[in-house]
Amino acid sequence: MTVDDTGSGTGAHPAPGGEPGRTAGPVTDAAPARAAADGEARQDARPDAGTGSRPNHRSHAGTGLHGDDRSDEGSETRRDGHGGDTRPDVRPDARHEATGRVDPQAEPDSGEDPLALRLEGLILGAERRYTPFQAARSAGVSMELASRFWRAMGFADIGQAKALTEADVLALRRLAGLVEAGLLSEAMAVQVARSTGQTTARLAEWQIDSFLEGLTEPPEPGMTRTEVTYPLIELLLPELEEFLVYVWRRQLAAATGRVVQAADDEEMVDRRLAVGFADLVGFTRLTRRMEEEELGELVEAFETTAADLVAAHGGRLIKTLGDEVLYSADDAGVAAEIALRLIETMANDETMPELRVGIAFGTVTTRMGDVFGTTVNLASRLTSIAPRDAVLVDGAFAEELTRTGDAPASEAAAAEAAAAAEKEGEEPPSYRFALQPMWQRPVRGLGVIEPWLLARRADEA
Repeated sequence: MTVDDTGSGTGAHPAPGGEPGRTAGPVTDAAPARAAADGEARQDARPDAGTGSRPNHRSHAGTGLHGDDRSDEGSETRRDGHGGDTRPDVRPDARHEATGRVDPQAEPDSGEDPLALRLEGLILGAERRYTPFQAARSAGVSMELASRFWRAMGFADIGQAKALTEADVLALRRLAGLVEAGLLSEAMAVQVARSTGQTTARLAEWQIDSFLEGLTEPPEPGMTRTEVTYPLIELLLPELEEFLVYVWRRQLAAATGRVVQAADDEEMVDRRLAVGFADLVGFTRLTRRMEEEELGELVEAFETTAADLVAAHGGRLIKTLGDEVLYSADDAGVAAEIALRLIETMANDETMPELRVGIAFGTVTTRMGDVFGTTVNLASRLTSIAPRDAVLVDGAFAEELTRTGDAPASEAAAAEAAAAAEKEGEEPPSYRFALQPMWQRPVRGLGVIEPWLLARRADEA
């Protein structure tokens, strides 16, 4: 479908529902543009504008449009080598304008910073050309479904502002195509959009707040941060994109391997896992005493240490909650090792407050990378009652450690086993962990539980 720059479709093709297309009325942008700029934008949208025409006021430098080989863009296309998408080559004049100068064609009355618009164009690799209605129609999906996808991805409602690109259209086509092909249900496609949006939104916020902010310090007096930002993003963007895909493929391969090794089909969804919470003691009091910057550094150090330890010992970090981390492991011994390593590492760092950990073992439901169920709730409750710098586990976890030979059923049983081995001239059994039963106590919502205190064996410490 051809879409002009006035905000309406031509009506030359059927609507998504199969009915004849209607010509929509003019749709204005979020803020009125100059008449001259609108005139140039409409002129550039015509097929006869030619390659020599000046880019319109929505044009940005970057990698170009994704996925659609359009002959009216006034540029040659090339293959990008990944999935067969076509992208127009960057025009010399667009590349020349991407050096940090303000584009004279930017709308002065739109309320948006011209540099911000150019950065958006660089990152998205395409110019703004569609309203939400036009994008949905061009993708061949209903406006209702398009809105569900966009909201699931975490995008704000923008009314009928012309702020969407060819990449937005292509994304809608792909999601809708998976549904039409029967590979995903509509509800599952929305879940895919939501999980991807939530994960990447956090990644993007971290990169801007922590990573990019530190790199854009002006290298010379008199330079502004904005003068450094554009060329830096231009250099980093392709490298970060490739790295993101690499890490995602690695994580996907690891997750797939864990799932296919499940004992049966039911275990692929509802699995028996060890789930652990690690919580900083007295964090609320710290927030009243520490400066915001110091508090942020402490939380980042805690999350980084926890993430490194969990990954190094074969666990999976589910999520971080500031003063608390949630992790899981298929093996109880792995979960126990992670918990004790966390306690030991934090205890050796004078800048860190004390830590307490609770672990439970049992059936866990996994959804969108998170874990749910009674086992998770029990681990959280155990954390709240655990002593400082200590690990509490539930009875099922203690039984699992005993079953795998990582801990004795009791110290008396360990002594008997050692004596029997010595009598037979054999090596006594070696245990990694010790378990001490604690007083039974009622826990809100879970009844009476018997927690166990987990520690290292004296010969293993």
